[in-house]
Amino acid sequence: MSYLMLIMERADRRNGRPPEQAEMEWERMIAYAGRLKERGVLESAQSLKSVARGTRIEKRNGKTNVVDGPFAEAKEIVGGFYYLKNVDRDEALAIAENCPAAEWCSIELREVGPCNES
Repeated sequence: MSYLMLIMERADRRNGRPPEQAEMEWERMIAYAGRLKERGVLESAQSLKSVARGTRIEKRNGKTNVVDGPFAEAKEIVGGFYYLKNVDRDEALAIAENCPAAEWCSIELREVGPCNES
């Protein structure tokens, strides 16, 4: 099975921390990803840029609406993700529990699969 670990971050936190804290957290996450890669369970991991640089696209009744960020209503953002492969739910939970970001963010764990299955 595959799981996506979404790093859910308070929208105001990323820009509100001191640069040395940001660097230390980044280094911890890079080291964590390296360990998962060595174990053969990490397919991909990326940090996402600020929602201020995001764009939302909707198409309703044949009309496309494009809205550039920032999105004022966002209290929590997806700060990044880890795509885990060849793991069961218990192993995915253990991996998420050991993620350094769990100390300052929430981690949402989602099984990857067809969208028409619950």
